[in-house]
Amino acid sequence: MKILCVGMNYAAHNQELNNTLSLSEPVLFSKPESALIREGKPFFIPDFADRFDYETEIVVRINRLGKDIAERFAYRYYDEVTVGIDFTARDLQEKLRRNGLPWDICKGFDGAAAVGRFVDKRELPPVQDLHFHLDIDGTTVQRGHTADMIHSIDKIVSYASRFFTLKTGDLIFTGTPVGVGPVCQVQRLAGFIEDQRLLELKVK
Repeated sequence: MKILCVGMNYAAHNQELNNTLSLSEPVLFSKPESALIREGKPFFIPDFADRFDYETEIVVRINRLGKDIAERFAYRYYDEVTVGIDFTARDLQEKLRRNGLPWDICKGFDGAAAVGRFVDKRELPPVQDLHFHLDIDGTTVQRGHTADMIHSIDKIVSYASRFFTLKTGDLIFTGTPVGVGPVCQVQRLAGFIEDQRLLELKVK
């Protein structure tokens, strides 16, 4: 199982991070399987950076083998969605970027990919019309709407399949909207799609 992620897929988030790139294609990066936190497990703050940010995202799970998938057929290759958190060691990421170095370690460390309970996409509005949000200790801190994506989920699946054979169980994080921020110990995080709470975790 592999975890693929898309960076800078919401314009307002790009501006939030002072990034003004005009992106004609999705920006892909990956996380190892060891980064995965499943529903109900805590996020332990590591000791190798000072700030760890939440980035709330819609996540789709691949349900069949696929390579070089045409965008018009991409919807057939995922049937379940959830909300996830792409945890990022932000100060470490900024340091690595300044020095022109790869930043895999600030995105792919153990516990950096939390996912909630998956639901059948047919039980929800169309995937490009999903509202999602993250609450911390009962207060909403980030909201997103998939209609605001620069690259649609189907385009992401199609594009990723040009480079990687997609296999059953693979996960794709589809990008975070504006509103990322740091987490602290003892906080409780809850992720929602529409009014369904699909993700809950404690920060330790």
